[in-house]
Amino acid sequence: MRHLMSPMDLSTEELDQLLDLANDIENNPAKYAHACEGKKLATCFYEPSTRTRLSFESAMLSLGGQVLGFSSADSSSAAKGESVADTIRVISCYADICAMRHPKEGAPLVASQKSTIPVINAGDGGHQHPTQTLTDLLTIRSLKGRLDNLTIGLCGDLKFGRTVHSLIHALIRYHNVKFILISPEELKVPDYIRNDVLLEHNIEFKEMVRLEDALPELDLLYMTRVQRERFFNEEDYIRMKDFYILDKAKLELAPQDMLILHPLPRVNEISVDVDDDPRAVYFKQAQYGVYVRMALILTLLKEAEK
Repeated sequence: MRHLMSPMDLSTEELDQLLDLANDIENNPAKYAHACEGKKLATCFYEPSTRTRLSFESAMLSLGGQVLGFSSADSSSAAKGESVADTIRVISCYADICAMRHPKEGAPLVASQKSTIPVINAGDGGHQHPTQTLTDLLTIRSLKGRLDNLTIGLCGDLKFGRTVHSLIHALIRYHNVKFILISPEELKVPDYIRNDVLLEHNIEFKEMVRLEDALPELDLLYMTRVQRERFFNEEDYIRMKDFYILDKAKLELAPQDMLILHPLPRVNEISVDVDDDPRAVYFKQAQYGVYVRMALILTLLKEAEK
């Protein structure tokens, strides 16, 4: 049984195969329209989501499969005190594959250990978000043509941002990838990312506070929102939420071929006047999320049938 808890669960060769499959799905959707007929995807979302949940559902429906599940803990037996382990045992009786989002780090891993169907981590707290990372990698490779020899700026909430943590884990395996970490002191990357991932693997990186100082050097800017739901008090959130705002004036400092990515939802961190700039690819990124989740569902279901 194969699960996906982290982007590190896939070798670079497997990642390349998955991204190749996603590109083939993009170019030949009719070829895959019935690939999962008779199969069911359970979406077990213990916290709110728009893009991730709906893109999983869109992916399965586009493959000819069916979808069942819940969109919040309040609408599941978790509200009655049922454990994740018990829930997945039951879901395994109803579905062929499960995508799980949970506010507690490690909850999807616990589920995978008790499950008889493949489990995909659709985000666990501030820890990992592997399918967003697959989406990011597909976006970068499709639009830049490569995943190596890149200088990547990660901006905003680098402390709680699970998308950032997963992306760093994935990209350190490619040649000559450099990071510029742009955040206020309070939202710097956690020590375990800095020490156990970047320093441990001799990855070139530097930390900056001003976005304007980093922009001229970047091949790619990955913006993130300051996440209200990760803060313990409202005052800290209000103080930090507008720390970075990318607008047209700042963009004049950036290279003409720089890409702007964002996992969405956006709040104030990217001005709407940036949306029409050809470097802004965050809505394309959301579309790539469907293709890569289609590829992942297909891959895990085939593995489960072996």
